[in-house]
Amino acid sequence: MSYTTADPGPPALRLASTGTLTYGLSVGEVLGVSTLNGARLIAGRAGLERVVQRLNVMEVPDILSWVKPNELLLTTGYPLRNTPQSLDNLVADLDERGLAALAIKLGRYLDVLPAEMIAQADRRGFPLILLPNDVGFDDILNQVLTDILNRQAAVLARTEEVHRALVQIVLCGGGLQEVVDEVATLLDVAVVVLDGEQRVLAGAGPDEHVQAMRAFDAGRHAACGRGGCGIIGAHGTGDHLVVPVMAGGFDHGRIVAFSPAGTLRGTDLGILERAATVAALVVTKQQAVAAVESKYRADFLRDILAGRAGGDDRVVAHCGGFGWDLDRPMMVVVAELDGRQRGADPDGKGRAKAADPDGRGRGAEERTAQERLAAAWTTAVRRHDRGAAVASFAHEVVAVVGADGDDPAEWAAGPVQAMMKEASSIFAEHLPVRRTFSTGVSRTVASPAALPEAYEQAVKAVRVGRQLNGAGARAHFDQLGVYRLLSLVSDPGELHAFVRETLGDLAADDEPELVDLRRTLQVLLETNLNVAETARRLHFHYNTLRYRIGKLERMLGAFTEDAHLRLNLTLALHVLRMRGI
Repeated sequence: MSYTTADPGPPALRLASTGTLTYGLSVGEVLGVSTLNGARLIAGRAGLERVVQRLNVMEVPDILSWVKPNELLLTTGYPLRNTPQSLDNLVADLDERGLAALAIKLGRYLDVLPAEMIAQADRRGFPLILLPNDVGFDDILNQVLTDILNRQAAVLARTEEVHRALVQIVLCGGGLQEVVDEVATLLDVAVVVLDGEQRVLAGAGPDEHVQAMRAFDAGRHAACGRGGCGIIGAHGTGDHLVVPVMAGGFDHGRIVAFSPAGTLRGTDLGILERAATVAALVVTKQQAVAAVESKYRADFLRDILAGRAGGDDRVVAHCGGFGWDLDRPMMVVVAELDGRQRGADPDGKGRAKAADPDGRGRGAEERTAQERLAAAWTTAVRRHDRGAAVASFAHEVVAVVGADGDDPAEWAAGPVQAMMKEASSIFAEHLPVRRTFSTGVSRTVASPAALPEAYEQAVKAVRVGRQLNGAGARAHFDQLGVYRLLSLVSDPGELHAFVRETLGDLAADDEPELVDLRRTLQVLLETNLNVAETARRLHFHYNTLRYRIGKLERMLGAFTEDAHLRLNLTLALHVLRMRGI
């Protein structure tokens, strides 16, 4: 039977290994060209959608060494005229190599095709085409290749026109939303740009379509890994197209198109690729601007916390331009990653350094953790206090938030506690390696002029809290008790001298016996010299503990009789517990 086609439909295509589109004609379209009017499809009707991108002529018996995927192979059977039995396996071999179809001229070298060959082609959906005797291979080659090139030229011309239009939008000041709106109009589909965590950066279309695209991308992301190449896939009631948004070797997310009616065509992927390129330019520009703005905000907040930003009126007015409300009762909150030392201080006063955009001197993992901490705190603070000031410094994130009252006990149930919980949740969710951070909160202050002192309090709270309670500590400065008083001593050398003078040899950690004696002293003081209770806690015999008490008094003095000495010893042990602060 002769085979003709009516509407060729959308152009066939495949994705090359580079992720770029390579256009061709389907086998059904090839059968519709004028030079093949008399051609007959004798097997493999299920493979009519296979893509033809090139043509080849079989001139040698070992053709398998010369064929390529997506080829239409033309033959007269001449190379197989003496071994027709080879035809039985030819279909399977060609199909395994990805050929599109086999077109044969009968009569001169082969009179008939084996029945097994035809049956195998039907089973595999591999088209077998019987060519008319009056058409030359050169005519087929010329017309089919011309049609492929014309199709590709038309598609490239359209995508280039779209690319120019999208670039013009950006040059006129448009952003991601305008780019997405234009693509959605061109393709008549819903379009969304997602970042690496499936957050919507810009979208066009009904909310249910946006959610469908997020769900599809999440499934694709889990199956293919981060930043997979552009794919065509079916999901739900419509088709999806997905293309990564890449710039400078970094994956900035994906642009996704969704058609609930299934109207997306393969050629639309070329338009989406152009849109992804333009989107990458927009995202890169936005990130550059955001980085400059972030550094400027961080520098100004650092000046406020260092007392270098001017009077209250100037600070309040300047911060209003950032959307910060500092004309109200405030607290300073400091969040610091656990597991590393604070960096060198340019002022020599324990103040944080400005943000380090290059991350020099820090490993990639540490830099990523700091960026995640900043992002988590920024998100959490913005949700609970729109007027709060928040910025990332080199080794900490600092937020100036509104205070509900002066009672330090209220903060545990207030918005600051809610911010901490939410920031911890966001931070843990998106960080690949388990990390923790500690948080310190200052007293409430009434004006920007008092913020430097509040900042110092928050820094002391986070560091003392970590020393006392371990990683992930949350501490308010007013709840540190005696440690708050000790932390206010400006000269750490005085504290260390006090410890050495009070504890003597017990201040060192290099001898296990002395460390054990210091532990005995600590428990004795904690139990108010209750010998029986101390022995029980330390699992000592009563007489053993009496011996140790005697040894301690020979080293330290008669502390069992001198209340002032016991106070000094207790304070010295507290200072040792704050070691490193």
